[in-house]
Amino acid sequence: MSLDHAALDALFTSARTQNKWTSQPVSDADLQALYDLVKMGPTSANSSPARFVFVRTPEGKEKLKPALSAGNLDKTMAAPVTVIVAYDPKFFDQLPKLFPHADARAWFSGNEALAQETAFRNSTLQGGYLILAARALGIDTGAMSGFDKSKVDAAFFADSGFKSNFLINLGHGDSSGLFARSPRLSFDEACTLA
Repeated sequence: MSLDHAALDALFTSARTQNKWTSQPVSDADLQALYDLVKMGPTSANSSPARFVFVRTPEGKEKLKPALSAGNLDKTMAAPVTVIVAYDPKFFDQLPKLFPHADARAWFSGNEALAQETAFRNSTLQGGYLILAARALGIDTGAMSGFDKSKVDAAFFADSGFKSNFLINLGHGDSSGLFARSPRLSFDEACTLA
């Protein structure tokens, strides 16, 4: 089944990275609905290593603030929600539940390099699903990597050992904060048929 033009437009063609936000809130129910979509996206061996912190309170924003780069500070403080997309380095402990038809835990538990690569790659993938799921639900996004990961990890993950990957601001965008759309590579520049 193909999506219609309006759905593709909402997910890709007209969707933009937001830098400025309206005062319209994103509710906890919206965040639950968002995660209920995100969790259905495929990951290697159904590993689901991403862990999401929905920073939405003034206290949470103040905790995040010291880790932000100067260029990301104002828009993040103004966003109704900032998602810390993180990963659990010990995600494989959940594999008996998530991938019960094989001993997948053994694939990763003794191989730190493979576990790290799998956790990082698949949490990035899940963060991409979050962006598309948010757009599908009418929530605008602004993904960012301009922050100090060690400060975020110390502030939010000292007890769990999770590792931050990237941030995504969520809300309802104010179009006055948009830049002109940047160029994209053509098929011939980015793709090879083999």
